[in-house]
Amino acid sequence: MSLTGKELSRLPFDAAIVAAAALASAAVVWFVTGTMAVTAAFIGGLAVLALVAFAAARGNPATRAVEEPALPDWSVTVAAIEQPGIAVAITDRANRLVCANAAFELWFGSSHAPPRLPVDGASSDLLLRASRAAWREGESGRATIADETNSWTAEVVRAGRAEAYLVWRFAPVTRTEPLQAIGKYVTGVFGRILSNAGVEVALVGPDGAVRAASAGFARRAMGDGHASMAGQDFTALLRSDERERIYFAREGRKGSPQTLLQVPLVEPGSPERLSADQAPSLMLLVDNGVGVGGWGTDSGQAPQLEALLEQLPVGLAMTDRDGHFLFANPAFRNAAGIPKGKHVPPYPSDLVVPADKTAMSDAVRRYGQGPASSGDIAVRLRSDPEEPVSLGLTGVRGLGEAAVLLSLADTTEETRLKKQVAQATKMQAVGQLAGGVAHDFNNVLTAIIGYCDLMLLRHIPGDSDYDDIQQIKANSNRAASLTRQLLAFSRQQTLQPEIIQLPDVISEVNQLLKRLLGAKITLRTHHDRDLGPVRADPRQLEQVIINLAVNARDAIQARGGENASGTLTFATRRITATDIRRLRDNEIIPAGHYTALIAQDTGGGIPADDLTKIFEPFFTTKELGKGTGLGLSTVYGIVKQSGGFIFADNVMGPDGKPAGARFTIYLPVHQVTEDDREKEKPAEAAADWSGGGRVLLVEDEDMVRAVAERALTRQGYSVTTASDGDEGLEAFKASGEFDLVVSDVVMPSMDGPAMAREIRKLAPKIPVLFMSGYAEEQLRNEISFDDMHFIPKPFSVQQIATKVGQVLSKHSG
Repeated sequence: MSLTGKELSRLPFDAAIVAAAALASAAVVWFVTGTMAVTAAFIGGLAVLALVAFAAARGNPATRAVEEPALPDWSVTVAAIEQPGIAVAITDRANRLVCANAAFELWFGSSHAPPRLPVDGASSDLLLRASRAAWREGESGRATIADETNSWTAEVVRAGRAEAYLVWRFAPVTRTEPLQAIGKYVTGVFGRILSNAGVEVALVGPDGAVRAASAGFARRAMGDGHASMAGQDFTALLRSDERERIYFAREGRKGSPQTLLQVPLVEPGSPERLSADQAPSLMLLVDNGVGVGGWGTDSGQAPQLEALLEQLPVGLAMTDRDGHFLFANPAFRNAAGIPKGKHVPPYPSDLVVPADKTAMSDAVRRYGQGPASSGDIAVRLRSDPEEPVSLGLTGVRGLGEAAVLLSLADTTEETRLKKQVAQATKMQAVGQLAGGVAHDFNNVLTAIIGYCDLMLLRHIPGDSDYDDIQQIKANSNRAASLTRQLLAFSRQQTLQPEIIQLPDVISEVNQLLKRLLGAKITLRTHHDRDLGPVRADPRQLEQVIINLAVNARDAIQARGGENASGTLTFATRRITATDIRRLRDNEIIPAGHYTALIAQDTGGGIPADDLTKIFEPFFTTKELGKGTGLGLSTVYGIVKQSGGFIFADNVMGPDGKPAGARFTIYLPVHQVTEDDREKEKPAEAAADWSGGGRVLLVEDEDMVRAVAERALTRQGYSVTTASDGDEGLEAFKASGEFDLVVSDVVMPSMDGPAMAREIRKLAPKIPVLFMSGYAEEQLRNEISFDDMHFIPKPFSVQQIATKVGQVLSKHSG
């Protein structure tokens, strides 16, 4: 065995060390023993041991000097991995590219090392997971990666003497273009066969452009079966109607409706990972007349039947045996509350409230699958859950897929009229109640105000009780105004109608309105020309205008605060009989000529739920303690008592939301007669009566009778009292010499009018003065005799004394 050059070069150095050690050891032995023979023997033994160790080292490879590892020759590796059509790369543990073949450098470049290659994000994640799997398990599965234009399959294994390297292999994936192969079938015999069967076919790319089409498709879409369809926008060749039925745009609704089927050309498990909207598609247009996707397949009668049903005023719809809607005419859509422009839902059960869904579905299924029969079911529609409707169902046969005919009447107008009647009935009942309460309350107020007046006659300003009495009287008068509002709502208020012009009434309260509204709210007025006169109480109309103004002010301030700005507009309009016929409320307002008063504000409108309640007494949207709820109810009563009509609605803004409220009052135009002109002449003021007289006072309320008796006695009248009609008639018969009868209207046993008729039989010319909390017009309609006078309750001591004096003065004159 021969030594290597390195071993030979190392030998002199090792021998010198051994020789030096031997000499040192011999010197120590000689120094210790002092004997040359022992020292020579020690040296000889060292020499023998050295020769034995040298021989053993030459015979044992483990004891040889460790050779340094030689660097691999990568040029040989590159030559070995050079394979046509496959990219191979080798990376170390630091993911550094050690070597790669020409295909790898061509496809990915030498500046990129796996797993960090210039591919898309999903591919980068796949390569990173493959790298980790190879280091952990020795190899990875096959993965598909891609960039914007190419795709590859990637594999990686761990290799090397210390398994310190990864070997990557990339094989290209050939992308196939399905359009070219399929396009030949579409334009060839296959396309003609489908056209003969009523199915037109087109090949459409991901961009929506037609790549190829059958001759039948080209003929129906372009009018020429040989026309080139390449590049045409597929969607532009079709159109749909309001029910989403598809037609060829060139044919329009004259053609038959089509069912569109889209078949995305994506192979299952394709490595390209394209979604349906990214892949080319095969578009199939199936004529509904051939029995695919339509109804009426037995005889092709669907279009004609649908056209007939659309014209009927009755709401009709068709469903198939599975309960799917096939058709619904406009009347059905309107009755079901489907907004215009919206599509019919898939199932009839989608039209009803959740609680009725199950019953609806069961009924449709029962009539669709059983024998032909008919019936109805009560359901509540989602559009109006408060009003149940009757839905008719009829099982039909012989119309192909059609199975159930649904009928639904449009009850919108009927429901509206029912609500109006119910509202009018409720208002009438509340009005009667309010009138009765006001009448009884007025008797109490008459006594309170009368006694206050009598007490004030005995006190002068400055007395300790004077101010307290005045406060009681002021609060009593305030309570009396509330009763007048109740009477106005119940249309039992005492009115003194005159023939007036509405602009004159608005002008009278113009300054008062400005003070009520404040500086931030602008008041505007507009008047038409040639307005007709109306017959109404001007003072009550002023109250109407003031109440509307206060209501508008509160609405504006509620929307923007106490310092909010806004506008209130009062306008008068001339309304002719022709205009009335065109009005939305022409079923309520009789035909004729009217003068309209319109009050419109910018307060934000009235909530829809409150529109039907705002005229009810005591209804208010204000905070507790800030409103009696009688303002608009008073307006309503005065208008109705004057023979007019009032409506409230919202003014919509540009955004479709309420921008203000509008009240419209219609008062009938009064035709002036000769009698009216005579009444317009100013009457002479009645002179103060001081001649005394005998008065018969009949009143069932003790307090009112006592106040009236004391008031008339203080004026110098001789007063005889009675507590009811029977007693009053007996008193008149007993004496017979009375100048005036003052009587209440409503009394137990015999009422005031009945007593007055009996007295008139005894004394036909005696005047009668009625006291009542009811309306004068109502009283005059019930009592038909002359020389009858009226004083409303509550009244003061001075008022009844003055009224009695006027009646006696007129009668004596």
